[in-house]
Order: sequence, then structure tokens, then C-alpha cells
Amino acid sequence: MAIEPPRQNGATMHLTAHLDVDVVALETEDEVSLLLELTAPTPTPSQDRSPTGLVVVLDRSGSMAGERLSGAQRALRELVDRLDPTDHFGLVTFDHEANVVVPAGPVRDKEAIKRAIADVSPGGSTDLSAGYLRGLQELRRSGATGPRLLLVSDGHANAGIVEPARLGEVAAAAAGDGIITTTLGFGLGYDEALLGAIARGGNGGELFAEDADTAVGLIAHEIDGLLNQSVQAASLLLRMAPEVAGVRVANDLPAHATDDGILVELGSFWSGELRKLVLTFDVPAMPALGLAQIATLELRYVALPDLVEHTVTLPVHVNVVPGDEAAGRIPDPVVRTELVYQRVQASKRRASEHLQAGDLSAAVEVLRSAKAELGDVLGAAPAELAAELHSEARVLDTLAFEATEGLATRASKTMLADAALKSRTRGRRPSW
Repeated sequence: MAIEPPRQNGATMHLTAHLDVDVVALETEDEVSLLLELTAPTPTPSQDRSPTGLVVVLDRSGSMAGERLSGAQRALRELVDRLDPTDHFGLVTFDHEANVVVPAGPVRDKEAIKRAIADVSPGGSTDLSAGYLRGLQELRRSGATGPRLLLVSDGHANAGIVEPARLGEVAAAAAGDGIITTTLGFGLGYDEALLGAIARGGNGGELFAEDADTAVGLIAHEIDGLLNQSVQAASLLLRMAPEVAGVRVANDLPAHATDDGILVELGSFWSGELRKLVLTFDVPAMPALGLAQIATLELRYVALPDLVEHTVTLPVHVNVVPGDEAAGRIPDPVVRTELVYQRVQASKRRASEHLQAGDLSAAVEVLRSAKAELGDVLGAAPAELAAELHSEARVLDTLAFEATEGLATRASKTMLADAALKSRTRGRRPSW
């Protein structure tokens, strides 16, 4: 069953909701999963792009010397060339201390900014927290619209705050102020747990580049999205009916309880982007036959370039029927397939954690179980989704092979980056 609100003008997002089952048995506990598809608006060509704000926090510790640092510098110079004078840009570097190379502000003198980028040289140890905190200060000081921070590092933090949980909390607090943090791990020596905690708390991307060319491509792709945003500060409030026992968000997204329900942070959307979320509601034994509302979804966001806040509300209903009638229901294969797809992304994160802890056998077992779960839904998957499931199965095979053939570090980092893309921004086009 599909639930669609009326289409509104071109500045609003469009929501479509599909239930895996739209009937539940009378006086019987049940679960109902909902696939929510959100499509961002596409501004008309006549509309000017809204100015954007970006601060890059760049690791310049000794391990970045050579190709890594020069590749990052090349990507940043190309980035500056694409910005408008009204955009805000800043650069903070760090080794054992943080240094503001380019104060965050309008891009009025591109050549001077590019010279400052070219003058960055490798330094000493890695106080990542100093760089990150200083970058956040610069963004807040600049007052830029839609502020975003890109943190690039190739190593393990060995000075300052080094605990992933603490830096994740810093990133989450910044996200609460509207600052999105994306991390880019460079090479095979960086701390994926640390950068992952920052990206997850900061509601941003979690990128992995093994070489300089890949890093340049990933940075360019991130800037493509930044310059083509049509929505900022999107969030989804899940208001459950009093009878509903709970709800689970299958996607790896920041979510927290409020007085009104569960608030899920969605961040920014690129122009025309389609995003998919899966929610599972614990439905109790409903005491009466007929249509019953189990939840209300309330989407809030700011549309660009006008910076107008919008709210879209969507009720979710199920039909309570006698038990014999409910016994014949056929679950929607699209919703069930998407639910399994998200479970597989969670399995990648668990497998990565096992690899980081040195438990190779546990990691491989998680990957094999995830592939088996894909196989369970493959036969019923619609044709347009079957190819995607086959591709996902090949990814799991490759990760398991790398993990067992001495490439566990690479596999761990790939798992986290791949899962983040396919879960937090499910539906967004990748850069490869």
C-alpha cells in the first residue's frame, strides 16, 4: 500500500510511504514496517544558488607528507575555483596544534586563498581535536548559511581529545546548531572508529580514500552536493499513537526522544535527491476492527535558496481485521527488501567492529550471515531491486575475501564508508 500526501508547489519536498502490510489481526501483537521515500525539490534555473559555507580542517602531520598532502591541496584549490564570491570558505590545519590558514569568510580573493593552501607544509604529531574544535569556531564566527565542515586526516589522534565518544558528542552538538561534519579518512592508517564517530554525530558523510586521486574525486563529489543543495536542516518527527509500543529506525541516522515522539535528523538534501528510510512500528493487540492511525510523520526543512521553512505532515494508518483475514496477507516485497538491505548495512558496521577488535572469524561470520539474509529475499524481490541485491552480495564476498587475505584494515574502512553511504543517505548517488 502506498500513502501519498497531495503534491504541493516546486519548493516543497515530496513524500511517499509504503507499508509492508496494511492490515493487522484483531487483538494480536504485530510489527509494521514503513518505507518512506523523500524527494527534494529542484529549484528552477532562474533561481540563484544560495551562498554556502565550508571550512576544511586538514591534517598536516608528518604522515601526510608527499602525495597525500599535495593531493589534498590540489583538491582544495580546485574547490576554491568553483566557489562564488558570496560563498564562505575557511581552512584550518593541524599537527600538534591548530592553525587558521584561511579565516572563514567570503571568497573575494581566490588567488590569495589558493596561495595560502599551497603554502601548507607537513608538521609533527596529530592533535585532531584541536583542529576540529578550531574549525567549528571559524564556522560559527563566519555566520555562513548552511555551514559544513570537512575533516581530512590520515592518522590516529595522539594528542588532545582522542576518545571517539567524546568527539562524537562534540559533532552532535555542532549538528544541533546546524553544522554538518563530513570526514575523509586518507590511506590505511587512520582511526576509522574516531572519524566514524565524528561523522555519525555530525550527520555527515564518512568517506575513505586509499590514494590521492580517490581523495580528490571524493572531495569534488562532496562539493558537487554542497553547491547543489535544495534543502537544509531536514528532520523527521515520529509521533506515535498512544497504543503503539515503539518504533525502530533501520537507517543509521541520529535519532533521539522528545516530548512529542522520536526526532530523526536527516541533514541536507541535494537538488532532486531521493532518500529512503525504513521505520518499524511495534503495534499492540488492537481491540477494535476498522481503520486505526498508528503514527503521524512530520517533516520539517528549510528550502533553498529562499530559506523558507516548510512542514509536511503524513498520517500512517493500518486496517484492523479478523485474524483469518489477516492470515492471508502478502507483505510488500519492496518494503521487505529495503528492510533487509538496511540490516545488511548494520552487519557491515558490526563486522568492521570485529575487525578492529582483531576477531577475524566473527567478522567473516557476520558477513556470511548478511549474504544469506540477502538470499532469503532475493527470490521475491522486484526486478528493479534484484540487480542491486546481487551487487550487494558481491560487495559482501569481496569484503570477506579481503578480510581473510591480509587486507582486514582496508576491508574495515571500506565497510564503514559503504554502510554510511547506503544507510544515512540511502538513495544518494555515489561518486564511483
